[in-house]
Parts: sequence; C-alpha cells; structure tokens
Amino acid sequence: MKRSVVALVGVISASALLVSCTIDRPQPNKEVVQVEQQAETQPAEKLAPAISVADGAKDINPGQAVTVKALEDGLAKVTMTNENGKVVEGKLAADGKSWQTAEVLGFYRTYTVVAEGTNGMSTTHTFQTASPAGTTAVALGPLADSTVGVAQTISMRFGVPITDRKAAQDAIKVTVSPPQEGGFYWLNDYELRWRPKEYWKPGTTVSVKADIYGANLGGGVFGGEDNATNFTVAGGYRALADDATKTMTIYDGDTVVKTMPISMGSNRWPTPNGTYIIGDKHTEMVMDSESFGLSLANGGYKTKVQYATQMSYSGIFVHSAPWSVWAQGSQNTSHGCINVSPENAQWFLENFKRGDIVEVQGTIGGQLSGYDGLGDWQIPWSEWGKGNA
Repeated sequence: MKRSVVALVGVISASALLVSCTIDRPQPNKEVVQVEQQAETQPAEKLAPAISVADGAKDINPGQAVTVKALEDGLAKVTMTNENGKVVEGKLAADGKSWQTAEVLGFYRTYTVVAEGTNGMSTTHTFQTASPAGTTAVALGPLADSTVGVAQTISMRFGVPITDRKAAQDAIKVTVSPPQEGGFYWLNDYELRWRPKEYWKPGTTVSVKADIYGANLGGGVFGGEDNATNFTVAGGYRALADDATKTMTIYDGDTVVKTMPISMGSNRWPTPNGTYIIGDKHTEMVMDSESFGLSLANGGYKTKVQYATQMSYSGIFVHSAPWSVWAQGSQNTSHGCINVSPENAQWFLENFKRGDIVEVQGTIGGQLSGYDGLGDWQIPWSEWGKGNA
C-alpha cells in the first residue's frame, strides 16, 4: 500500500510542475495588438513640398537660386511671383521631383512661392530679398582671352570702398592650370590683386569668376553684377635697366637679345629700383605730369611722345625721346621714365607685352612701391602670402 501512495504522489507532482510551466508562458497584450492593427489600417501623414527659403525670411541674397523639392511623389505645380504679380521663370527637373528658379532675382523685392505636390499637399512661402544702400561692380584685368607675360597679376577693382574684404574674396574664384600656389592681397579698399608665389609657368591658363551679384560686401553695399575673365601665359622677354652702365639689356631666358642706351630719371626725379610689370602700350600719347601731382610751375611737363610702354601707375614709361638721344648711355635727364631712341622705343613696344618684366637697378631712387599698381612683385611673398583680408 505504501508503494502505491508514493507513486500517486509522484504523478501528482509531475502534473503540478506541468501546470506551473504552462501558467508562466507570456500571453499577447490585447490592447497592443489592437493599436498595431489600427496603425496598419490608417494612412500615413502626407508631406507638403519643401521650399529652400524660409517663410517670412528677409535680406535673402538675390543671386542664389530658390529651389522646391517634393518630399514624396512629385510636384504638380510651382508658381513664384514678385510683389507686382510678375511670374518668375523656373524649371522643373526631368523626374518631376524638384524645381529651381531659372532667372536672376532682384533686390528690394518680395516674392511668394506656391508649391503643390502630386499628393495634394501644398506649401506657400513669402520672403524679401536684400535692400542694399548701394551696389557695386568689379572690373577685372587682364582682359578676357589675353596672352600675357609671366609676371602678370590679376586685378579686381571695385567701384566703391569694400569694408568686408573676406566676403569679396569669397565671391571670387581663380582657377589655374596647371595648379600653382598663389593668393589675394588688397592694395587699398578698392583694389584687390591675386598673384602666384613665383612667376607663372609659360603655357598656364587662368580663369577668374567674380560671382559677386547679391553678395553682402559690408557697409550696406552689395555686389551689383557678376564678371569674369581669362588669360593665357606665354614666355617673353625680360629687360634689365642698369644705371651703372646707362644701358637696358633685353634677355630671352639667359640669352641677350638686344641692348639699348638709356637715360633714366635725373637726381631730382630718380627712377626707383625694383621689378616692374609692363602695362598699357601707346603708339602715341600726351604725357602730363599734373596727372600724378607735379605741376608745370614745379618743373612738370606736358609732352606728346611716341611708342610709350607703361611700367608704373605713377607715370613711368619706356618711351621715345629724340630730344635726349645725346644723353642716352651717358647721363640721366628724365623725370623718371626710361628714355630711348625712337627706333628702340618702337622695338620695345612691339616686342614686350602686358605682364612682361622690367628690372631697374643701381639708381639713387630707392625702391618702387609695391602699391604703385604695377609693382606687385615688390611685396615679398612672406607678406603677400598671408593676405590682408
């Protein structure tokens, strides 16, 4: 009898254990299941198109394109108008999912963009472009498609003083092929320059894009229009004017091509030493000392000359001086220019181009200023390379 009781107890214990395991197994939460089922049956929230300019924004750069993007499906219609109701031209992408303005916006304008998606959702944004106190253009040099010498620098002259120099630099892109190290430098608040660390490699091509339209240049002034230029660098001659010999020697690399007797600035108006960049050329011009502050009463001049090749903004030229042929090669008699014979002046003008080099040495005239306009190479790279924005 005792054995039967024990067996029965064992069976009951096993059954109890089985029941216990069954009770502890987790059961589905009916409320959670109901929520998930409802989410599957409810449609997702539709998204309206996105506009790149915030609603109510002010002082927007009119040079930047306005874009619209569909966040789902595509765009059914996009309309952009100014405060007068004029429709702004735009272009829809081939896939129908984005749109962008296809014309330049204006200053002092209020624009409204209405964008409708193919899903039936729409967005409307209104914004204002910048209202500057004034605008400015920028003149670029050298001229487009020019062929220049290895010392040519890039000039960018603004119509008004620029207070935010960095903003102006950021709006200008210089592309050099093959790449060469270079940088920006401000000669004054109007004129910005760019030059390579070393003379250009012959065969270099350079393009300049001044995308300043709409750029805030500081002091309430904005860029009024874009500009661009490009040029190619070619090898050329280099001239060395030496006061010790009163001779100008013309080199092609290390080879002497020609020598010319010269008469440079007298002791009263000595020619400064240094590296000059060739600028404008005139087969005939009137040289007027009053243009750089020297009156006739104080020893100035107003003289018609031929074959004048510019070396500086301050009025230094290589030019024909038949009246001083007697002094050329022996003494200095000019107001700072390099006087040569008519034949040599013509040869020089015809064989030197913008961006070629004239070096002057041995005079009592001190050093050419790096801020003279064609004296950029007088500013050492240790200074130029740091920039001054």
